[in-house]
Amino acid sequence: MMNTYYIGGSPCAGKSIVAEILSRKYNLYYFKVDDFLDEYTKLGAQKGYPICKKTVTLTPEQIWMREPALQCMEEFEFYKEVFEYILADIKKLHCENGIITEGAAYVPDLMKQSGVTRSRYLSITPAKEFQISHFRKREFVPYILEGCRDKEKAFCHWMDRDVLFAKEVQRQCEENKYLSIINDGGVGVDELVNRVAAHFGFY
Repeated sequence: MMNTYYIGGSPCAGKSIVAEILSRKYNLYYFKVDDFLDEYTKLGAQKGYPICKKTVTLTPEQIWMREPALQCMEEFEFYKEVFEYILADIKKLHCENGIITEGAAYVPDLMKQSGVTRSRYLSITPAKEFQISHFRKREFVPYILEGCRDKEKAFCHWMDRDVLFAKEVQRQCEENKYLSIINDGGVGVDELVNRVAAHFGFY
């Protein structure tokens, strides 16, 4: 997987749009982890992995009304459980120019354990205000929270979980000497793309 470039981080940071633009510009295969998470969760549940098994049985009320700290902890455990499936799928891909892949599943500690070098990985996480303001504009949010009795409280728990997740990703990046980009909305997409491209050595 020497020709694979990984973008980790947390939701609503710009990972997808950066990966999409770079895949087109440099003719890279784009592998979006989130598109396969349901499948990975089912595989993990079948293997008896505890968080995967729990995830497939929870209702939206049970998911989002948990304490944010617990949600965050279980999110990291979930990515540990499904990481093997992600790596297995990437190994099946073949692209002459390389692969660019993104997802919150690319936790810095997991990247380090997998031997991914600093020049092939970075994380992008959003500043809290940037994250919340953009999530409130996303049309899918009401569907995710459907079934929650107190949707605003559920939304706040969701946002708090992601803030905690982002902080831990930033901490792990610092510990493992990986590049961590915090998107506060102060830079445009082009500048963000250029920074990622430069880190990966595309020019």
